[in-house]
Amino acid sequence: MIVGIGSDLIDIRRIERTLERHGERFTQRCFTEVERAKSDKRRMRAASYAKRYAAKEAGAKALGTGIARGVSWKEIGVVNLPGGKPTLELKGRALDWLARLTPPGHTPVVHITITDDHPWAQAFVVIEALPHAPSA
Repeated sequence: MIVGIGSDLIDIRRIERTLERHGERFTQRCFTEVERAKSDKRRMRAASYAKRYAAKEAGAKALGTGIARGVSWKEIGVVNLPGGKPTLELKGRALDWLARLTPPGHTPVVHITITDDHPWAQAFVVIEALPHAPSA
């Protein structure tokens, strides 16, 4: 069953201006070490950060909290699975909210898609609760 859906659209130029103006202060405040390492080595650095920013916003919306209601930027991180597929790693209060959304006897699964087409970056997050497999 679907327990949360979130989406976000951001202008990459906004992130470019923020990176120019605030640089490392912005990236340190909003992104995990993994996200910074990944984005900083990209040719399209601002687009990479913008996609991750949109994914965090979409993730917070899927949790039903938004960033301002108790979930911080670094408690939601975009990580890539070994094959490259992105997913969200939740920590702290974000993980607590996920536990509240997940019905007993279910396991949460976070689905995410991110894309960009200059000047836009977009992310969609769906949180699904799958029933535990019956014991054999």
